[in-house]
Amino acid sequence: MTEQSAPERQAPYAPVTDVVSAVARGVCRDTLHRFHYRDGAAVRSLSLADLDAGAVRVAARLDALGVRARDRVGVMAPNRIEWVLLDLAALKLGAVTAAIEPGRHRPAAMAAELGLRLLFTSDPYEGSGAGAVRDIGQVRAWAFDATGPSALPPHPGYDPADLCAIKQTSGSTGPPKSMEVTVASVNQSMAAVQDMFHHGDGDNLLVFLPLYFLQQRFWIYSALVHGHDVTLADRATAADTAPVVSPTVIMGVPGFYEQVRARLEAEGLPGDRAGRGEAIQRALGGRVRYLWTGSAPAGRQMLHFFNDAGVPLYEGYGLTETCIVSKNHPGAFRLGSVGRVLPHKWVRFDKDGVLIVGSSHPLNTRYTSAPPGADERTFLPTGEVRTYDLGHVDEDGFLYIDGRVDDIVSLSTALNILVPAVEERVRELPGVRDCAIFGDGRPYLAAVLSPAAGDLDAEALARDVSKLNRELRHDQRVYGAVVASEPFSVRNGLLNAQYKLVRARIGARYAADLEGVYADHPVCNDGTLADDTPVLVRTAATEPRGGQPEHDEHGKDPQK
Repeated sequence: MTEQSAPERQAPYAPVTDVVSAVARGVCRDTLHRFHYRDGAAVRSLSLADLDAGAVRVAARLDALGVRARDRVGVMAPNRIEWVLLDLAALKLGAVTAAIEPGRHRPAAMAAELGLRLLFTSDPYEGSGAGAVRDIGQVRAWAFDATGPSALPPHPGYDPADLCAIKQTSGSTGPPKSMEVTVASVNQSMAAVQDMFHHGDGDNLLVFLPLYFLQQRFWIYSALVHGHDVTLADRATAADTAPVVSPTVIMGVPGFYEQVRARLEAEGLPGDRAGRGEAIQRALGGRVRYLWTGSAPAGRQMLHFFNDAGVPLYEGYGLTETCIVSKNHPGAFRLGSVGRVLPHKWVRFDKDGVLIVGSSHPLNTRYTSAPPGADERTFLPTGEVRTYDLGHVDEDGFLYIDGRVDDIVSLSTALNILVPAVEERVRELPGVRDCAIFGDGRPYLAAVLSPAAGDLDAEALARDVSKLNRELRHDQRVYGAVVASEPFSVRNGLLNAQYKLVRARIGARYAADLEGVYADHPVCNDGTLADDTPVLVRTAATEPRGGQPEHDEHGKDPQK
């Protein structure tokens, strides 16, 4: 394949508001719009003006503790109001927020590795009232203590090339890597989103993905600058929070919407389009104008479920290293694509079909902390990012992601298969929630299946897979399957924080079960197997891990 670029169909740049400086140096006096947040079982609320004032008081405390402009303040905690207050406080001092996934690292080690002035953690075994590593619980008291200090030093201002955040990769392709983020990259991404979706008065954006993903904090900044409500929940409480706060926009991932769909289908849906749309709206609070999804591929059936019912679900594409690259949106939507490329981004494909992304204002051109060789593998001398995703752009400029380089399975019969397309079809089978396909160096493809609920009937599943095989190309056919002992989840380590398959970990956990399938079902897919070739399905002998198998009882990764 020769190197090619996307068609030149990009719109002019949207006017760029300096959102970062507006949050950092401005005083929010908005008493009309509100910040809603989960506090245990309750949903609490305060005005954006009160949220901003609380952040100023937290900033004054940080200043008293010695935090200065360009210092790094770490936050290592699940979603909570203290997270938001610390992030805003750091901006008000001209500092840098370093976001660290909780439960995966030792706080003291991360404080040293990233050069943090302070690190706030929810880990009861690490946080204290003094020293570099502190208990995040004290932050709320600082914010709402009206008698505490509130005077701040003069803000030095952020240059577009200054850093405002450090974020981590999800770790789905190896150890998490840390990356510094420039102010200009944040401002430009937010300007592009605002140009597409026009968030403003009357909107309420529901955020529940972890705040250690920088993009989730964009919507807090957006509320303060563009004037709208925003609600903070987490994965466990998102579905219950939506009917309470009636969001107009939900920032989700495919796994969340799949769960909504499964629940509604189990309850029974009206047969007409309008009735289905009303049922979806009731489940999500009744005011949804659109749903946002990304971070992992969205299945076509799920996209049709929402869009065909008149509840727009817009898929997009981006990476930690690039932020948002493309997005479907009102007026430019093509189901199955990840939208058109944003005006300040560009894409091209190398000779192997690998997607390369460039930006007028890159997040950065290197990692802050990463294994040796990671920079060279990811960042080109041009400043562009090699994504390792495979895709194409259609004649109208819509980008499609076909899979990843490491999603290609090479059978021992010299057949090479891009497996995400097969996995999507298998996920549509009754009783199957998720699927990971394996077969490198093997004579045929075999799947590890995550059950939707309860036990899967092995015989019925074998019949369903056999029927599906007759609809697939010969090279895509699946002749063996293992029913996992528990659903894939973030808690058991088989999905990452963005609900993507952790394929290597699934393969390692069910390696013995897969080995047994290949040993007991010695067929060879050389492209000539008959349509009625049987499928062997086994229930895994592997015991469920139950809980957090990748961490010890204190929530720490024993390998760190």
